[in-house]
Amino acid sequence: MNIPFLDGWRRRHAVAAHGVGAGTGEWDPQGLAELLSECELLRAQAQSAGVVLDDSPSSLEALDQLQPRWREDEELQSWLGNDAGLYLGTVVVHRVAGAAWRMWPDGQPFVRLVNGREIDVVEAGHQWAEDGAPQLSQRYAEIAES
Repeated sequence: MNIPFLDGWRRRHAVAAHGVGAGTGEWDPQGLAELLSECELLRAQAQSAGVVLDDSPSSLEALDQLQPRWREDEELQSWLGNDAGLYLGTVVVHRVAGAAWRMWPDGQPFVRLVNGREIDVVEAGHQWAEDGAPQLSQRYAEIAES
């Protein structure tokens, strides 16, 4: 999925396959993590439902309990799915030892675990937004066990 707000960041950092800046040396993983953790639409939806997103596994459980009103609006569903995936990735990066954000050559972010496993969290977020399954908390538990 093309994420428009990353276009400028990618141009500035010439991100290549595994997060290395082509002409600028290493990129700032903390800066990328901060950018990807914003998830503004998801945070606004959660806040309006009284859910606090504190980057914890329990916040994923709370998101799983939201009424899926966004499914009536295809565009909103897509954006919310993207944010849900980025939020799932944020929780994983903050809570699973050795997990880190990386970028595929097409610019899509993913999470790489210490064992080398690559998780397409954006796809997981879209599945959750479209179907509610697998639940975000379930995906987190599966990832954390790896």
